[in-house]
Parts: sequence; structure tokens; C-alpha cells
Amino acid sequence: MIALKTMSSKGMRAMSKVLEIKDLRYKKNHKVILDKVNLSLDNGKIVGLLGANGAGKTTLMRLIVGLNAKTSGQINVVGIDSKEAIKSCVSTTYSLKSAFKDVFAGSWFERNRIKDVVKFYQTVYPDFSLEKYQEMADFLDIDGRQNLKNLSTGETEKLTIALTLARQVPLYLLDEPLNGIDIMTRKKIIKSIIQWKNDDATMIISSHYVKEIAALLDDVIIIKDQTIYEVDSVEEIQAKYHMGIEAYYEQVYEGGTEDEQH
Repeated sequence: MIALKTMSSKGMRAMSKVLEIKDLRYKKNHKVILDKVNLSLDNGKIVGLLGANGAGKTTLMRLIVGLNAKTSGQINVVGIDSKEAIKSCVSTTYSLKSAFKDVFAGSWFERNRIKDVVKFYQTVYPDFSLEKYQEMADFLDIDGRQNLKNLSTGETEKLTIALTLARQVPLYLLDEPLNGIDIMTRKKIIKSIIQWKNDDATMIISSHYVKEIAALLDDVIIIKDQTIYEVDSVEEIQAKYHMGIEAYYEQVYEGGTEDEQH
């Protein structure tokens, strides 16, 4: 297994824009899924990616990390546009979920334990911090001796979060990290995000639990009608519309904001 190269922390700090997307278009089976997507994100942010089911949130994350091939447009992560190089700069829960399904299927999955997945990550990712992983594993009650085949949905999600955040990268993509998890564990995961995210790193979180993640967020991206409807800071939304993130998001999907209606 070839280990991926990683970007130094000095290089991370030098880049003010962690993600830049220009005129992105994506079609699947001749159907346009995303169109005219433009986005620019600074370092050090926690960003909520919100949208209805099928709006394109997961597709956008897959395009950023190179799991899907864009139809046209540009995607740059810390100034890099090469798919392979971008993978060394982004840590995503979606990739891990795919790995559980594809790479770790069959006999490997049946006979191995959590600690074997951790060793796999250490081999593949030079930026993987075993110390940081172990701190999160202790906090989230993850037992390395557990067999993968016996993990519940909630236990798999906790492992996914710990492995994703243990990498030292400029950009994290968390795709529905709270699905299938009880409320107390969700609170623990939210605390772990606050505690273990690097100050210089940016994190994009896609979640239907808008109310629960709202306190984490610096900015909000809303996907609607095949494109990015709005990118705004939480402070600006609260000041402009006098409502919380969940209420604002619901109003957008119910018929637009007051500014659109007048």
C-alpha cells in the first residue's frame, strides 16, 4: 500500500483560501445534478452544508475529494487542482464509509477488529495521528478490540469520526456524521468536533440535524435548485433575518427569504 504525501502545517497556514470552486457543473446520466457552482472558503471555519434530500450535498463532497469526475469547472484545495494531490489534503467520512463497504468487505471485514482499521490508516496516511485518534477513541468509548462485523450503526459512525479527525489536513468533509446515533452520542460527537478540530483547518458538515450543529457553525452554505443558493456567516444571517439557522434554512425551502418576497 502506497502512503499518500501530506501537506505541512506551515503550508496550510500560508494558504488563506482552503477551497475554491469555479463554475462547477456535474451531470450524471445526461441529467444536470449541480450547475454554476461557485464557492470560496477561508481557513479555520466550520461550515454547515444544508439542502434537501437529493439537492447535491454528498455529490458536491464527492466532487471536491475527486470520487466523482466533474463535467466542467475548477476545484482547488489549498491551491491544488490535481485529484490525487487533493486526496492528501482532505479527510472525509464518505471515503471511509465507502472503504467499509468495498475494501473491508467479505472475509477481511469478518475477521478483523477496529485496531486493524487504525493500523490501515497509519499505513496509508502519513498525517494520521495515533495519539489524537486514541484521545477521541477514549472520549467516544471506542474499543479497539471490537470486531468490525459486530459494530452497530452508531459505533461505526463514532469510529468514522475519530479516524477522519485524526488526520492532520486543511479540509475535513463530514457527510451526515450524526445519522443513526442516539442523542447523547450526538452530543459527544459535537463536543469532539469542537475539541479536536485544528484551528487552521476548515470543516464542512452536511447534516439534517441542523438545530444540533448550529452552535458549531461559522458559515452556512445552502444548496437549492442545482446550485449554491447562498453562502453567509451565521452572524450575518442572524442580524439580517433575525432568526436562527434552522428557521432560516426552513424558510429558504418553504418559499424564500423576506428579501426575495419584497
